[in-house]
Amino acid sequence: MSELNDIDNDEEEFAESTLIQAIENQIESDNPPAAKATFNKLTLVGYEREEILNLMAHVLAVEIDAILEEDRPFDTQWYEAALRALPELPPEKQ
Repeated sequence: MSELNDIDNDEEEFAESTLIQAIENQIESDNPPAAKATFNKLTLVGYEREEILNLMAHVLAVEIDAILEEDRPFDTQWYEAALRALPELPPEKQ
């Protein structure tokens, strides 16, 4: 049973690190612009880098879940609005 938990943990860590890498790429490339703006805003109000990346990765995960569930393209407008609303987390999409 412990082996199954190890696999779940490995998958979760991989997903988290992949989301964080995607966020770092967005910040670096300034695409979408809301990514860098949000990172800078949260830095200015005192959030630590790791916490900011986790918040932003959470927003990306919510959007990816919605894409898969609804079989639709990426909603850039929703994503940028949700980033700009941080540190308030978006409600889970239904």
